[in-house]
Amino acid sequence: MLVVIPMNSNDIEEAKITKVFDAQTWAQLRIEEGVLVEVLHSDKFDGFAEFSEAAVVCSDNEPVMDFMNMSMIVLVAHTQKRIDDIVEAYLFRELHDLAF
Repeated sequence: MLVVIPMNSNDIEEAKITKVFDAQTWAQLRIEEGVLVEVLHSDKFDGFAEFSEAAVVCSDNEPVMDFMNMSMIVLVAHTQKRIDDIVEAYLFRELHDLAF
């Protein structure tokens, strides 16, 4: 599964999820068999060689129509801020569906 997240930095250890319009970089996480395999970065959410299947945003009020138009699953990390926490929440199905 490829998951894209708006981040405030490309430092994997220190980066935190941020609002879509405030993203300094986008992280694409490759998660295979319950393990984070790879983290790539791009200036745009759609700037990766492979298509992302899901997007994680930090609140229900984020502009997500571009993701939805690309048939991505949109999940919300209300309390998770760092990549490790988001991956763990994703694996344990603790991320929330987008509320309209």
